Amino acid sequence: MTARVVIVGNGMAGARLAAELHAREGDRKVTVLGAEPHRAYNRIMLSTLLTGRIAEPDVELTEAAGHGIDLRPGVPVTAVDRSAREVRTGDGERISYDHLVLATGARAVVPPLPGLDPTDLPQRVVPFRTLDDCRRILAVADGARSAIVLGGGLLGLEAARGLATRGLATTVVHHTGHLMERQLDPAAGAVLAGTLAGLGVTIQLAVPATGVVADDTGVRLDLADGRSLHADLLVLSCGVRPDTALATAAGLTVRRGVVVDDRLRTSDRNISAIGDCAEHDGALTGLVAPAWAQARVLADVLTGTDPLARYRPRPVVTRLKAAGIDLAAMGDAAGGGPGEELTFADPARGTYARLRIRDERLVGAILLGDNPAIGTVIQLFDRGHPVPADRRALLLGRALGGAGAAPSASPALMPDAAVVCQCNTVTKGALVRCWRSGARTLDAVVAGTRAGTGCGGCRDAVGGIVDWLSEAESVEVTR
Repeated sequence: MTARVVIVGNGMAGARLAAELHAREGDRKVTVLGAEPHRAYNRIMLSTLLTGRIAEPDVELTEAAGHGIDLRPGVPVTAVDRSAREVRTGDGERISYDHLVLATGARAVVPPLPGLDPTDLPQRVVPFRTLDDCRRILAVADGARSAIVLGGGLLGLEAARGLATRGLATTVVHHTGHLMERQLDPAAGAVLAGTLAGLGVTIQLAVPATGVVADDTGVRLDLADGRSLHADLLVLSCGVRPDTALATAAGLTVRRGVVVDDRLRTSDRNISAIGDCAEHDGALTGLVAPAWAQARVLADVLTGTDPLARYRPRPVVTRLKAAGIDLAAMGDAAGGGPGEELTFADPARGTYARLRIRDERLVGAILLGDNPAIGTVIQLFDRGHPVPADRRALLLGRALGGAGAAPSASPALMPDAAVVCQCNTVTKGALVRCWRSGARTLDAVVAGTRAGTGCGGCRDAVGGIVDWLSEAESVEVTR
């Protein structure tokens, strides 16, 4: 009998799972039900869409299509009947499954402030999570002069930079004492705030919001210190919460997210969960790389391609994607404990570096500003390789030469096994093979390998490898 797989959610996790299943041999029917009325899109690139550097077609993901794949955008699922192995859609249709996958993602948090009703937000108050949210922000921003972003985390800063790039006087209001407190230490947060100020973004720290007043003419944000800020637009970036409503109503085990094991199975072995809605080993993902890794593992499990496949979380690298800012944070850089710690700060140049090393391995790092060693640092952290004896090349980003120096940033000396794209686990060797097979432009290599289609943070590195290959070929031709 043909296996029937139903995926609830056509976001980055659900769409990737459908593509992974489509790429594997076997006779199965895959139905993808997405509540949003759009084709699958890259949510991480929405901040770039805000800047105007790309258009909506540029954020679309390549969807699985063809035999055995039934894509249904704009079809919300309202209930799961576990005993009948059916899901019920908003229009009352019942769809049977042999295996159900919940990829319901997460929803933007609307803070409990006077003046904000999560079910009926004012026109000029918009959360920043979905493509529709982005469209609303752009609609209000068109003709606006000023904006406030509530929340100084990763997404909030990307939104703020995007709005400032459009010419809006933009202010970020953050309740704690420094920006991106989950990834950065106070010193790095201060340098980042200075960099943003130089790019036209005003920062208000350690001041909670107490209320919102909005009408057709503008927005007022009241602060705990008695001040009020006025703007044409208020963007909410106050975190996300896993969307577990379906799982909870179906009686599955839910804590912060839908609890899954190493094979991504829920408390019902006929139901799995992946992506932002899933909780594995007590942790949520929230990033694209783990979600896509879960999709690969689950596809192997469901198709029998690798019955021993298990999800093993990899170290996560956080990149801030905003024009004029280069930031990477990984591991426990801001923590304490045993080991070696090195720091360097040059606030005037917007540069900060902090490394934490234990047993000759990098356990955490923050790199902000111009640091040519950033690729090397990420590789050392991701692969768990020993750090060089002379740490200064990693900290300051300059080539020192001699024994123990940091590896050169040249693609020629980068091992083929080095992972260039963390989101899709694309190695330098895979990029080279794709180029040699005829993909002679950056766009062609990206299309052939998927490198750079996740968070986009590796696109410059991919471009550098393509340029290096092109230059090497021209040298061979002229000899």
